[in-house]
Amino acid sequence: MAAIVQGIGSTAAPSASSNKFLLSSLGSSLLEKKRNFFVVRSDGKCYTGLNQQQRRAQNVVTNAVATKEEKASAAVGSKPGHELLLFEALREGLEEEMDRDPCVCVMGEDVGHYGGSYKVTKGLAEKYGDLRVLDTPIAENSFTGMGIGAAMTGLRPIVEGMNMGFLLLAFNQISNNCGMLHYTSGGQFKIPIVIRGPGGVGRQLGAEHSQRLESYFQSIPGIQMVACSTAYNAKGLMKAAIRSDNPVILFEHVLLYNLKERIPDEEYVLNLEEAEMVRPGEHVTILTYSRMRYHVMQAAKTLVNKGYDPEVIDIRSLKPFDLYTIGNSVKKTHRVLIVEECMRTGGIGASLTAAINENFHDHLDAPIVCLSSQDVPTPYAGTLEEWTLVQPAQIVAAVEQLCL
Repeated sequence: MAAIVQGIGSTAAPSASSNKFLLSSLGSSLLEKKRNFFVVRSDGKCYTGLNQQQRRAQNVVTNAVATKEEKASAAVGSKPGHELLLFEALREGLEEEMDRDPCVCVMGEDVGHYGGSYKVTKGLAEKYGDLRVLDTPIAENSFTGMGIGAAMTGLRPIVEGMNMGFLLLAFNQISNNCGMLHYTSGGQFKIPIVIRGPGGVGRQLGAEHSQRLESYFQSIPGIQMVACSTAYNAKGLMKAAIRSDNPVILFEHVLLYNLKERIPDEEYVLNLEEAEMVRPGEHVTILTYSRMRYHVMQAAKTLVNKGYDPEVIDIRSLKPFDLYTIGNSVKKTHRVLIVEECMRTGGIGASLTAAINENFHDHLDAPIVCLSSQDVPTPYAGTLEEWTLVQPAQIVAAVEQLCL
């Protein structure tokens, strides 16, 4: 049995090493293109069913993990600054803002003396006390509402969801209060709150702990959304979100917390509405964010070896989109591939596709292709979990088809 991808669609090929027991049933039949269908073999090879020269998606690493680029790791010793894991960078940014502004406080489950479920707030309770680092009961709707109320009175709370999926319990507070109170109060109240926590598909965490809530929250008026992907932008976005007078949701991926990077010693704050140019290129614009940045960079290595020159942009700002950076890239490459871990239906990729078509349609030489997760609950079984996500083999195949 092979994985069928519709319109270079939203499924992915898992790694051969993790699926040996499937190979006997999958067989070795070659895959072919039928109308707008692609079939991707479980060994990571993807064939288009065209001629031999167009069979280019072979020998691609699947199941990419968050590893830094080779050049960056080789040069790390010569750069100034200090090395931090991503969760440590979040903590450093949070601590710097708590030192700078006594109105900054943290609340959530186990954020105090336990240090948070992923240790982002470790040591802060001892330094700032229980009133500024507040352990709450297991009641997301209550402490999220409390944080919004605190923001209305002039504090700058950071509300941590132990898992972003749990914040669905606080959806009423986030949508009807957090996003709308500035408007419904006639501008009398500002809501300078940061809502953050781990999310995304992890290592067999099951459906309820593998939520990608960016698609849920994107339609709420008045809320900004950003997603960090490196230690550098995690700290910079954390500091910017805390200083913003708008409510900001900061999405962190569970599999990126242990990603290490050297960041500057001096203070820096990033723009909440600015995308990051990860790799300049000429042939195709690849837009991505969070963990999929690393899947894209895995695929980019293969694409470069095949003679393609992809431009990779980490959009970072999920709402609003940085259409200036995105637009300049589209005008240069004239082709767009969107790679996301979000669900295909109503996801960030769908909104981004609409925005590009509305603003830059005349600059496109091919239809926009969007690779997304399948619209299914994330399976607990690791092999099945991989099948629901976009993998580098599929990215390579999509770029080759776009650049024909």
